[in-house]
Amino acid sequence: MERNLETVSEQSTAHLLPLAKRKRSPKLGTYTLFLVLLLYFVAIAYPLFWMVMNSLKESSEIFSDSWALPTQWLFENYVTAWEQGISEYFLNSVIVTSLTCFLTVFLSALGAYGLTRFQFRGKNLILILILGGLMLSPQVSLIPLYKLIQSLGLFNTYWALIIPYVAYRLPFTILLIRAHFLTIPKEIEEAAYLDGCSSFGVFTRVFLPLSTPILLTSTLLTAYFSWNEFLFSIIFIDDNKLKTIPSGLMAFRDMLQTDWGVLLAGLTISALPIILLFLFMQKYFVRGLISGGIKG
Repeated sequence: MERNLETVSEQSTAHLLPLAKRKRSPKLGTYTLFLVLLLYFVAIAYPLFWMVMNSLKESSEIFSDSWALPTQWLFENYVTAWEQGISEYFLNSVIVTSLTCFLTVFLSALGAYGLTRFQFRGKNLILILILGGLMLSPQVSLIPLYKLIQSLGLFNTYWALIIPYVAYRLPFTILLIRAHFLTIPKEIEEAAYLDGCSSFGVFTRVFLPLSTPILLTSTLLTAYFSWNEFLFSIIFIDDNKLKTIPSGLMAFRDMLQTDWGVLLAGLTISALPIILLFLFMQKYFVRGLISGGIKG
């Protein structure tokens, strides 16, 4: 009897082994996806690698052999770029980006909270107008916006950049945060009201703590836009002391002679903060995009 049971168990396990091997064996789709992601990574990472390598060379070496490693690693290019004005441009970019992110995310969260938790006349019309804001291009409104900024006395100030940045980022950010707010159960909100919270208290003590991933995602997307924006920064700011990094780097180019190693060092410095910010926040970024796309 025991031998029969052992034979049956061996036959059953022998039957299951090929099935287990099939499940463990990688599928063709996995290899294909890995190959596509690898090619995508190379397409993005290699230009960055090229920029960093050439930022450590002299201009003559860049033109003679831009694909080779530096024969002499010129780290002083970064010191030269920092001393020639990148430090001021960097500080201006930090100020503009920080204020833009704070105002955009805070106002978008307030707007999303009102659109998801209050019923009022014209609510659907406001949503339609917000969706329409996604179709407005900054380039189309450049001339009237330029005249408006001059008439308000904001030309050549930080607010000449901050206010347009906030205005153009609000529609997308409101819709992104609103999609997440719709997933928060109303029972939590009702319990907060029973505990004596006001509407603003529910917003600050319940909705904001529960929405950290989507808020950080919105902050990262806004920071990416405002840090790299070029058109407004070269038109609304004339004072060299107020320029941000994208427009300030234009001063590194000379009509007669350009030190490309120093210029590429400045580009590397300008790209580094956003790359580091994304690396530190990528977990919250992915969670925020997933939570923001669950419900619309």
